[in-house]
Amino acid sequence: MATTELKSDNLFEMIKFHLATDAGKYLTKKIGLVFQINIAPKKIGIDEVSYVVDLKKGEVTKGTYEGGKPDATFYFNDDDFVKVATGQTNPQVAFMRGMMKIKGSLSAAQKFTPDIFPKPAKM
Repeated sequence: MATTELKSDNLFEMIKFHLATDAGKYLTKKIGLVFQINIAPKKIGIDEVSYVVDLKKGEVTKGTYEGGKPDATFYFNDDDFVKVATGQTNPQVAFMRGMMKIKGSLSAAQKFTPDIFPKPAKM
């Protein structure tokens, strides 16, 4: 596992706080799936850091999923994940362009939407 600090590390902290809000609790109840997200500093598959976004329990943890198999696993490089998480790139477009790879249930993967990510604050 990589020891490099990723731009996306902060985003996962924000997701953790977002899931504790009323909107996050609603998502947990509505989606009820477990996503594992593997982030590589540069190239997918090399020095990946794993995160689990558990929308059954409303938790975000660093490391691989230990409760069996996640419903879907996503693979990104750090910059592309930031683009998807901040709404600059649609997840479906990222998949079609090869910016994101998916393993597991495609129907579960389709529930990986921008709603999971906190909205940026308006100034």
